Amino acid sequence: MSEVIVKTEAELALMREAGRLLAAVFAYLDEQVKIGVSTMQINDLTERFIVEQLAARPASKGQYDYPYVLNCSVNHVVCHGVPSPTQLLKSGDIVNLDITLEKGGFIADSSKMYLLGEIAPLAQRLVDKTYEAMWEGIKVVRPGATLGDVGNAIQRHAEKHGYSIVRDYCGHGIGREMHEAPEVMHFGQKGKGLVMREGMTFTIEPMINQGNAKVKLKKDGWTVVTADKKLSAQWEHTIAVTASGYEVLTLREEERSEPPLSPPAQA
Repeated sequence: MSEVIVKTEAELALMREAGRLLAAVFAYLDEQVKIGVSTMQINDLTERFIVEQLAARPASKGQYDYPYVLNCSVNHVVCHGVPSPTQLLKSGDIVNLDITLEKGGFIADSSKMYLLGEIAPLAQRLVDKTYEAMWEGIKVVRPGATLGDVGNAIQRHAEKHGYSIVRDYCGHGIGREMHEAPEVMHFGQKGKGLVMREGMTFTIEPMINQGNAKVKLKKDGWTVVTADKKLSAQWEHTIAVTASGYEVLTLREEERSEPPLSPPAQA
């Protein structure tokens, strides 16, 4: 990757607006993600909302020739799940929706887990602990801290609860481009790696598995699944390093207090 791009205050203001709009997309989807809906219907609804209601661009569409506006990763799909008209959501599913949005030349990236109907307690626990792990990483962001501090905080929380961290995929810098420097690993050692500076922007997006960390890429060239077919969960936010700590640029309304676990979407 190239050199890390430190954003100006004017650029951060544009990223903040993109993040605010992306949070509005998830608020809209809270009412749309239901039992019996296909993942392609969710894709199409998302595209219309971003383009027609927000006058923004779905940044994933066309990126690396990807034809859709989001990834729908269900149950044992780790990431990059491709929407399908024949994949209908059912009770008990845990679903990650990963969406990017560009407005004013800058991109925001976030993902959220949705829980459908009657969720098995072990699935609920995985989703909860993955959310907590993301926030453990976010909370250590500040000037002078390292990306190793972020990865270590996530890794310790996940492993303490008996889970494994996917190591094949990571967070990334973001701004005018969806993927900028640096790479943000979700495991690591304290004090190691890039030292954070005010104005850096990147995603924190841990993928955490019930079983082991091994993953497989399916023949479609996109969909990544757990090798052991056990469940996987992911949450993601776009973060800016501030003078005194961090700002979550994609923060959703339900997270505005001390961040709780986002309420699941129920049928």
